[in-house]
Amino acid sequence: MILIPVKNLAKAKQRLASILDQPTRTELAQAMLFDVLHAVRQCRCKEVALVTEDPFAVELARHFNFQVIPDHTNSGETDAIAAATRFCESSGIESTLVIPGDIPLTQASELDQILEAAPATGSVLVPAGDGRGTNAVLRRPAGLFPLRFGNDSFQPHLAAARATQQACVVVSLPGIALDIDHASDLRQLAIAPGETRSQQLVRQWDWSDPPLAVNQ
Repeated sequence: MILIPVKNLAKAKQRLASILDQPTRTELAQAMLFDVLHAVRQCRCKEVALVTEDPFAVELARHFNFQVIPDHTNSGETDAIAAATRFCESSGIESTLVIPGDIPLTQASELDQILEAAPATGSVLVPAGDGRGTNAVLRRPAGLFPLRFGNDSFQPHLAAARATQQACVVVSLPGIALDIDHASDLRQLAIAPGETRSQQLVRQWDWSDPPLAVNQ
């Protein structure tokens, strides 16, 4: 099952607060989530759940005919995925692929690459572009090791995966590698090939160097 944790989008992308006001950040987060779900719908895995209680995310899940696993605490990705993992284990789901909702250049073909690289027992890790974060984790079985998300999660995830003494595959994928946390990420999103909803939104903005605040 693909698991996509989504926090409260009304307070999304706080790291961009110096250049984007909150309504703009929320609009961006909603557009990116749509792009991620659009790519997920086209990949070969048909079991998908959003882990959320955000109203927009819940409605979008219905639009794409994806499942919703309620995140009653909304305390962060780590707790949300821990609860969703327990749900998957109790439901007999053998593997989980966790991806965030803010990687808008994700391609269905990249998700399929992760699924194809997955060992019979073990994991697949996809690092963020800076090599510090983790932008996708596949575990088989579903709870093979706990996930701990954050700015420097990749090396701890790699250590945890290796500690299981099961196969661990690291795959670098350019679309999944780009998460949006800084002005430079927005520029990269804008100039990348494609016409995703979030790209169209960002291209409407007037960028300078350093960037000007938008809608403030």
